[in-house]
Amino acid sequence: MRRRRGARERRATTAALLAATVTAALAAGCTAAGGPRDDGRGSPKESEQSASPSATGPSALVVKIDNAAAARPLTGVDAADVVYAEQVEGGLSRLMAVYATRLPETVGPVRSARESDLELLRQFDRPTLAFSGAQKKLLPLIDKAPLRAETPGNAADAYFRGSGRPAPHNLYLRPERIVPKTPGEAALTTGFHYGAAPAGGTATDSRTVRYPAARFTFTWSDSRDRWLLGMDGTPATTADGERMTAATVVVQYVKVRESAFRDFLGNNTPYTETVGSGRAQVLRDGRAWDVDWKRVKATDGTAFTTGDGTPVNFAEGPVWVVFAKAP
Repeated sequence: MRRRRGARERRATTAALLAATVTAALAAGCTAAGGPRDDGRGSPKESEQSASPSATGPSALVVKIDNAAAARPLTGVDAADVVYAEQVEGGLSRLMAVYATRLPETVGPVRSARESDLELLRQFDRPTLAFSGAQKKLLPLIDKAPLRAETPGNAADAYFRGSGRPAPHNLYLRPERIVPKTPGEAALTTGFHYGAAPAGGTATDSRTVRYPAARFTFTWSDSRDRWLLGMDGTPATTADGERMTAATVVVQYVKVRESAFRDFLGNNTPYTETVGSGRAQVLRDGRAWDVDWKRVKATDGTAFTTGDGTPVNFAEGPVWVVFAKAP
């Protein structure tokens, strides 16, 4: 009996260690714990970075941001002009921060790209995309896309590992090393309109968007004249301890389908369709408007209008666009 009990205990221990290993690997995603060339693209020569087009005009800087609990608090996201939130594997969320009018000293943690990012990025004029890692079969699509890819593999001096948290949640970018000059407002070819609020709207104190394993909550603050951001039930703050805020929040209902890619465990990567049309909710000034959105083709920005076709103005300041699955 004692020998059988010992065998059972050894098998249980082995199973637990295997589960822990798989969990750690899943958390690591596409980024290993090594040095700066851990982006999954191989050496600059192998990935043919020279094939990526260079910007000819104002080029927005776009950074893929980790949003797992272990990655928070985030750094530099509060300086973004636009932040897109999307669902990824396992029902978790990831962010795409767009910089045009301000470049923070540091941004991160930086993580991997997704297939649907390429469609969303077509609205910008040859943007600079900073990311670390991607599905191996996705890398050729990134190389062919009309953007400039900047990764730890071809811009090692722009990235560094922070202390105080484990990889892969500790990779940071110094934007000025890949975009020496602030792009400027002209780089924001999103189609957004800014100005006075539309007529009507419904007084709204708070709005929550849920993914299977993540949620965003925006709570209006009269004193700050901003929406205070919460993530997964916890107030979202910057690395400096400041509360993260948005002037305008857009909850955009889109089609979320399976992509052609899976992670190493076989989980499908969701594809967020941002070309098309549908419903959305715009929140600003403590009020909410039910509106329509339309993006005819990938190179267009997204138009948000009232029922009679009048463009909906956003408040001046940071915009958060949270993609939610259409009912």
